Amino acid sequence: MNGRDISLQVRAEKHGSPAPVAEAVGRVDGGIEGDVHAHRSSRAVLVIDRATLDALNLKPGDLREEITIEGLPDVTNLPMDTELRIGGVTLRVNGPCEPCTHIGELLGVPDREAFRQSLLGRRGALCTVSAVSGPIRVGDPVEVLVRA
Repeated sequence: MNGRDISLQVRAEKHGSPAPVAEAVGRVDGGIEGDVHAHRSSRAVLVIDRATLDALNLKPGDLREEITIEGLPDVTNLPMDTELRIGGVTLRVNGPCEPCTHIGELLGVPDREAFRQSLLGRRGALCTVSAVSGPIRVGDPVEVLVRA
């Protein structure tokens, strides 16, 4: 059960647009440096699989995720405390991201509730950085760590 990081995004401001970056640095017990959620201890990093974006005809960053991966279409449903290693960053899964109607508003969809419903069970995993040994880069492998 492995994948690959295909896109990294950071938002410098709460209502700002995600900006793609080639590499990023994680903050232990927080998120991605330079991102508006870097200081959060939970809900710091949203990881989404490309399959969700493809199914909704969206591009990386549209759902305000920091990390877009491919190869783990069920990332939303990973158990709490599962760890993902992406490059030099290890993330701890806090749980699924529950979709809100606000995301539909940001994307300008005509029926926000229908859009919210389309995201149920696939909006991605909310994570916190648990360890850092180096940066995370676009193209890095994604490894689901099995805990003993």
